[in-house]
Parts: sequence; structure tokens; C-alpha cells
Amino acid sequence: MGVVTAVFACISLIGFLHVLLLPVSAGAIALSFLCIAALMAMQLMWYARDNGRLRTPLGYGVLAAQACLVYLPILLFGQAWVGMPGFLAGSVLLVLRSVAAWTAFSAIVASMGVIQWLFTAEPIDMLYTAISTVTTGLVVYGLSRLTALVAEVQASRAEIARMAVLQERLRFARDLHDLLGYSLSAIALKIELAHRLIEKSPQEAGDQLLEILEISRLALSDARTVASGYRELSLEEECRSAVSVLQAADIHVELDADHIDLPVQVSTVLATVLREGVTNLLRHSKAKNCHITIRQTQDTASLEIVNDDLAERPRGGRAPGSGRGGLQNLSVRAKEIGGAVTVSHSPEEFRLRAEVPLRYDRHAAARRAESDAAGG
Repeated sequence: MGVVTAVFACISLIGFLHVLLLPVSAGAIALSFLCIAALMAMQLMWYARDNGRLRTPLGYGVLAAQACLVYLPILLFGQAWVGMPGFLAGSVLLVLRSVAAWTAFSAIVASMGVIQWLFTAEPIDMLYTAISTVTTGLVVYGLSRLTALVAEVQASRAEIARMAVLQERLRFARDLHDLLGYSLSAIALKIELAHRLIEKSPQEAGDQLLEILEISRLALSDARTVASGYRELSLEEECRSAVSVLQAADIHVELDADHIDLPVQVSTVLATVLREGVTNLLRHSKAKNCHITIRQTQDTASLEIVNDDLAERPRGGRAPGSGRGGLQNLSVRAKEIGGAVTVSHSPEEFRLRAEVPLRYDRHAAARRAESDAAGG
């Protein structure tokens, strides 16, 4: 903005120096200074800031006022003022639309040439004035647009920073839900089991309390990894934990897993899906049986969780856990590495399936995720 102000000030100073060379009164000189100051203020405070009001009745009123400040002083200062219409020429390009803008621009240039001809009747002077008006007008237009574009870039940077903060908050909330939801559900389940066993079998109740302590420590570690912004999950360990928790809830579990040798990111995503699936099963169903299947091919890895005996569906007809929240988070995670999460349900069973590629194109996955978000 400082460079723009300096350029506009130099253009204005040239016009003011021409006025000083005239044999006019101090009052006339003061008037010329006020007119030039008003033109400068309009250009810097209004036209150099594309605030969305340039093409409004107020914007057209400001343009008309600038035209008066450009043309009327010619009656008093004559030829000395013919350099000032460059401000108006630049402003019409900012305010008016394409055809009207260039028509008005050409009219201003032509009018200055005619006015100069009336003063000197010299073709070279007329041509010089016309070229000077064109040059000044284009400089004013370019610098004003540059200032507006710089303001837009700064606003965009602020918006990008705001979106980055928002995305980090969403990541934190998603990780917190996915990592701690399972642990808290398991703790609640085992506390309930220990409460039932404390009188009948104190030894088994004590074992459950030890498992609760271990899960609590794991939850604390998970919370710390969420804060650090990076964590890895082992699908193999999550399978063992899921089987233990489901068996503690008196649910018959069948684990059908190939040899699990997956890339870290794939393992983490599928482990997160397994956690969320088990959490939903414990919270939202009265299942007696659960079948967990893990398959690995040359190009993909998949995880499928099927459980029976759905609880009564909430209003709206959606299956428990099928709305926004955890399962939506899983879909986002899978899309980040080019995979997908699908949910199907019937009165007899609920099926959660995740399939992800073992190798993926990060940029293509990001484009697909953005496309899906825009389409939704």
C-alpha cells in the first residue's frame, strides 16, 4: 500500500506543481490542494479496496463526484489541470463493466485531447495529453487492482489459517472419539462385570479390575498420542483386544483372519474401524454372536464385522450407529488412503465393511474425498 500511495502522491504532486506555476491567488492554490487531496483520498480509501460496493448506487455517486473534481477545476486552472483526469480514467475501469468501462475510458482520453486542443491548438500537445491520460489511467487502474488483490490474498491466507485450525480441531475430535470411545466402553463393561462377580467370585472380579487398569493405561497413552498428532495402531493387537472385550460381554466371537502383514497406515485405519465397530456393537445392540473377517489380497485389505440381534432402531429408521459421528469418521479415514467404508443392516444383522488399498495415490485420494464432500 505504501508504494501505491507514493505513486499516486507523485502524480498528484505533478498536477499541483503545474497549478503553482499559474498566476493565481492563494485561495485558488488552496482549492487545488483540497481537490487533489480529495482525489487521492477517493483513490486510496475507496477504489483501491474492492469492498463489494464499487458497483452500487453509492459507488456510482463517488465516481460522479470524482468526475466533478476532475473536470470542473479545468474552468479555473485551465491547461495545468489536464493531467488529473488519469485518476478518473482508472476509476471507470474499476467501477464500470467491460464495454461501458472502455467506452468511458476512451471518452475521457478523447475529451482531454480536445480540451488540450482548445488551449494550444497544437496536435503534438493534444497527442501528448491523450497518451499521458491513457498512461496515468492504466497505472491508476493497475495499482488499485493490485492493492485489492493483495488484500484478497491476505484475506485468503487468514481463511486458510482458520481452516487449518478447524481441520486440526476436527482431527483431534475424530481421534479422541475413535481412540477413547472403545476404551471407555470396555471399561464400563468390565466394571459392570466386576460388580456382578465381586461377591460370587472375588478372584475373577480382581482379574477384571486388573484388565480395567490396563485398559485405562492404554486410554491414557491414546490420549497422549492424540495430543501429539500422530499414533499407530496394530490391527493384530486390536483383534486380540476386541475378542477379549466381546467375550467378557458374553458375545460369541469368531475371528477369521488371514496372516496380517499390512502397511502401518492400512493397519491403523482397519484397527480404527475394528474399534469403532466393537464400540457400536456394545453400545447399540444386544448381539449374541459376532463374526470378524480380515482378508488381504495382492492389492487390497478388508475388514468385515457382522453381528446379530440389532436393538430397536431409533426414530427415522436408521440402524444404530449408522448416522453421523463415529461411522462417518471411519469413512473419512478410509477415503484419506483411497478406501471406503460401507454399512448394511437388516432386522437380523448389522454389517460393517472397510476395504482399503495396500498402495494408494495420496493426491488422488484427496481429490476423491474433496469431490465426495462437495457432492454431499
